[in-house]
Amino acid sequence: MSFFQKLTFFLGVLTIPYLLGMSGLFFGHSPPILNGAGGSFPYPLYSKWYFEYTKIDPSIRFNYQPIGSGGGIHQLLSHTIDFAGSDSPIPDSLITGSSREVIHIPTVAGAVVIAYNVANIPLLNLDKETISGIFLGEITRWNDPRIVSLNPQATLPDLPIVVIHRSDGSGTTYIFTEYLSKISQRWAILAGKGTSVRWQIGIGAKGNAGVAAAIKTINGSIGYIELAYALQNGFPMAAIQNQTGQYVAPSMDSVTKAFPRSFDHKDFRISLTDSAEEGAYPIAGLTWILLNINSTPPLRLECLIKFLSWALTDGQTYALPMDYAPLPSSLRQNVLHLLEEVRRKNSLSAFPWNQQWLLLGKKSKISFPNQVIFKNK
Repeated sequence: MSFFQKLTFFLGVLTIPYLLGMSGLFFGHSPPILNGAGGSFPYPLYSKWYFEYTKIDPSIRFNYQPIGSGGGIHQLLSHTIDFAGSDSPIPDSLITGSSREVIHIPTVAGAVVIAYNVANIPLLNLDKETISGIFLGEITRWNDPRIVSLNPQATLPDLPIVVIHRSDGSGTTYIFTEYLSKISQRWAILAGKGTSVRWQIGIGAKGNAGVAAAIKTINGSIGYIELAYALQNGFPMAAIQNQTGQYVAPSMDSVTKAFPRSFDHKDFRISLTDSAEEGAYPIAGLTWILLNINSTPPLRLECLIKFLSWALTDGQTYALPMDYAPLPSSLRQNVLHLLEEVRRKNSLSAFPWNQQWLLLGKKSKISFPNQVIFKNK
C-alpha cells in the first residue's frame, strides 16, 4: 500500500466513532468532532497524528479538510471551524482591534522544494537570481546560460521551462514567496508574498498533490511543493544557494539548521526562510495550528489543548519518518507553556489522562505541560 493510499485509509478510519461506550464513561457525552481545515503542507503528518491520537483518546474525532492555508484562515476567522492548519501566520491587521484572540501553535517544520521534470538531470544547482528569473518568466529555457553556468556537470536540453504554481490560497506559496521577496527586490515589486500572489507566468494547480501531478505529467516543468510530496513522487530537487554561499539540498538536517538560536516566549510567528545559519536550507518554514480562543467552546478548546500537548511531545516522534523536522526542545517547552497558560486562563480542567489509562489497564507515556520545567526568557 502506497503512502497516500495509507492516508486515504487513515481518513476513512477517522470518520468512524471510536469506542463510543468509553466516551460516555469518561465524559458523559457523545464524542466531539473537532473540525479543522487548512494547509496541505502538513496534511500527511496531521492525518497520522489524528489516527494515532484517537487510539489514545477515543472520546474525540477529527475532521480536517486540506483546502489550503488561506481557506483555513478564512474559515477560522468566520467561526465555522474549531482550528486551522496554516503555513502562513495571520497578520496583526486581521485580529487587532477585534474580539478575536488567535494563537499560533507551531507543530513541525518542513521544506518547500523546487522539483522538476527534466530527463537525465538528477542534480541541479540554483541561486537566488536564477530562481526568481525562472518564476518571473524571465528565464524560459532549460539551457539558458544562467542555469548552465551553475551546472557545468549537466547537459541541459533546449527545452521550454513550464512553471507550475498553486492556484489556491496556500501556505506553501507563502513560504516560497516570502523567500523570493527576501532575496529579490524585483520579485517583491512584481509578485509580492502571500498565500496568493500575482503570478507572472505558469500553470496553476490545486494543493501540493495537484502541483506534484502537474510536474509528473509535463516534460520540462518546474514547481514548488512540500518535501514529502516530492519524495513520494520520486522527483529530483534543486540544491539552493543559501546566505553563506553553500548549495544546500533539502533534508531534515538542513531544515533543522534554519531554526534561530533563541525564541520569543509568546509570539511563535517565526520565519525560517533565507536563514543565515551555516548549512541551512533557505526555503524552510514552520506550520502552525491556529486556535481562535474566544470563539471556541470550552469543551472543544480543552480537547484541542490536550491533543496539541500530545502532538508536541509523543507526536513529534512521527515527524522525521514522514519527512518533517521536529521542533527544537526549547521551542516546544515555550509552546507547551503557552498552552498551559491558556488552559488556566480559561479555567479548563486538568488533563484526566491518568484516570483513563488506569481504567483502560494501560500506563500513559504522554508528557503534560504541568510536568515540564519551563524557562522564561
